[in-house]
Amino acid sequence: MNQDIIMGTLVPFIGTTLGASMVFFLRKEMSQKLQKALLGFASGVMIAAAVWSLLLPAIEMAEEQGSIAWVPATIGFLLGIGFLLLLDTFIPHIHLKAEEPEGVKANLKKTTMLAFAVTLHNIPEGMAVGVAFAGAMMGNVSMTMTGAFVLALGIAIQNFPEGAIISMPLRGAGLSRNKAFWIGTATGVVEPIAAVITILLASLITPLLPYFLAFAAGAMIYVVVEELIPEAMAGEHTNIGTIGVAIGFVLMMVLDVALG
Repeated sequence: MNQDIIMGTLVPFIGTTLGASMVFFLRKEMSQKLQKALLGFASGVMIAAAVWSLLLPAIEMAEEQGSIAWVPATIGFLLGIGFLLLLDTFIPHIHLKAEEPEGVKANLKKTTMLAFAVTLHNIPEGMAVGVAFAGAMMGNVSMTMTGAFVLALGIAIQNFPEGAIISMPLRGAGLSRNKAFWIGTATGVVEPIAAVITILLASLITPLLPYFLAFAAGAMIYVVVEELIPEAMAGEHTNIGTIGVAIGFVLMMVLDVALG
């Protein structure tokens, strides 16, 4: 694994870290309208990334391998959904606006479970970056190194508001700015780890790469449908979240099509 790929896997983590650092610059908790806009934006980026950077290359790759084009995409996508469903069911966590925690009951602080929730949905983002770089490493025509970096950049862009969305409530819950920053940053550590593991696995089992791509797409869509969109659409001003989705989707689509 060369230095460029290692740097590429760190790009989303850098986005999370920069977002978490906003706790040092913003005095008050983020407004509800801004949160909705940022959650919608993150949703739009992830949906576009799942389609253009993962599912479509998975279908093209399956065709090149002589397989039925939709089979790996379907199986991988559903397995990705199932994988995140299992994590969501068993790992104790709580979502930003939720009153009650989810997962196995555990005597944990709300701030810890909030961090777990963000960490959970960073796993598929790391996997997505890892499988993109794995495809580029193998010289697959459907995946390029530029495309992998574009995907990493797109996820980093949407990780910026996510980092702020996690660190600011932690600060509001009474944690110091330093502690809120480090917890927010720590939620992104799982991304490069998941990326490297995915690269190693995918490179060992080349014929399964379309399944890996679709798996990452399914995991990302699960996070969007289960967490991001419901939070963006809760309460008033839901149109702000919708606008955020549109902007995020178009931005990621343009990045992927123009540069990838």
